This record gives sequence, structure tokens and C-alpha cells, in this order.
Amino acid sequence: MSETKEINNKLLILELIEGNEKAFSELFNIFCNDVYAYSLSMLKNTALAEEIVQDVFLNIWLHRDRLNPDLSFKSYVFTITRNLTFNLISKVANSDKLKEEVFYTSQKSYSPIEDTIAEADYEAIRTQAIEQLPPKRRMIFEMSRNREMSYEEISKELNISVSTVKGQMSKALAEIRNFLETHGDVTLLITLISSRWLE
Repeated sequence: MSETKEINNKLLILELIEGNEKAFSELFNIFCNDVYAYSLSMLKNTALAEEIVQDVFLNIWLHRDRLNPDLSFKSYVFTITRNLTFNLISKVANSDKLKEEVFYTSQKSYSPIEDTIAEADYEAIRTQAIEQLPPKRRMIFEMSRNREMSYEEISKELNISVSTVKGQMSKALAEIRNFLETHGDVTLLITLISSRWLE
């Protein structure tokens, strides 16, 4: 990294520490692709790597007061990426539903939503998130979650391919996550920035 870029990044970090969202967005745009590539190299899963990108920068935003502008921000970002990725791998190492389960069941460690909304209210919001799914998608989701059916069993019962079941589950979880994030200002900020990056 050139000296000019390092100086520019240092200025952005100083602004980020003060809560400047534009500086945060610029740093996101600079490092998001590297974070994605690094996480993808370990997870071998594009959807999970995309989620790690969001979690990394959510972590940075929430703990921006801990940043040291005199230290390498890139090293800091990669350390967080490695730690979150390893944590994710550890949590789901024995799961048969890695791609689908991980961010539906393990957001609590990284999301501020539960810190600001009472548990009962959160459950109500999650129910709303599920109910807003398209009928067929909601049916597949509930068959998997409530009836604990495998993708193969769902495929046979609905007479659709396993790949269709997987696709619908992936979309359902993405929609549920997005719905939940709209109830937290910081996570909404991360989501909006990430969405622009993923387009």
C-alpha cells in the first residue's frame, strides 16, 4: 500500500472513530473485496463469505472507538475476518445445514438487535419476518424448521428438485435476515452498504 493510501486511510479512520458514516462507507468499499476473498478462501461458500463481510464491518462500526489510526487498518480488518470466520466454522462444524442454519441461529453473537429489543418482542418480529415470506417459500422454510424435514424429504413431498428446495431456503433466510436488520439502525446501515457492494 502506497504512503498516500496509508495517509488517506488514516484520515478516514480518524473520521470513522468520530462516527462519520461516509468515512465508514469509503473504508468498506476499499476493503470489502479483500475481506470477501479471504473469507471465501476458508469457507468455500459465497453466501457465507458475503455474510462474513457484513459481520466484519458491523464489528468495526460497533467498536470504532477502539481503532488505532497509527496501526495498520488492513491487518486489523484481516484479523477480525479470520476470527469471525473461524468462529463460524467452529459453530457449525457438526451441522448438516451449514449454509442455511449458520446466520439464522447464530446472529446473537454479532448483532445488536437482541440488545435493544426485548426477547418477546424479538420473537414477535421474527414471526413477522417468516410470515412475510411468499407462501411456497414459507412452506418450505417451516417444513425444514418446524417439521425438521430434510431437503430430500421436502423435495419428494412437494415434487420439486432438491436444488429448488435449497434455493428457496437460501432466499428465505436472506429475507428473514434483512427483515430483522431493518429493526436495528446500525445493522441497517451495514446492510445498505453491503447491498450496494453486492449488486
